[in-house]
Amino acid sequence: MKIKEIRKKKKVELEKELLKMRERLRELRFKAALKQLKNHREIPLLKRDIARTLMVIGEQELLKEPESKEKIRATSSPKNKTK
Repeated sequence: MKIKEIRKKKKVELEKELLKMRERLRELRFKAALKQLKNHREIPLLKRDIARTLMVIGEQELLKEPESKEKIRATSSPKNKTK
């Protein structure tokens, strides 16, 4: 999956896709252990897709985070310092 395709999806869709990819990776590892896997290059490719998906989920969370911090700063009252 290309990064452009991943970035177009919402967080909920990405999390569902991530679960599917992790399950597929688990299946591939079992097949590799039993010498039933024909294309061994699938494992690293799938791991890269998982990493890309996790990266985009993290980016989306970071994009939302500064807004919430600004709201907290705006609502908090300044501390009075007296000497």
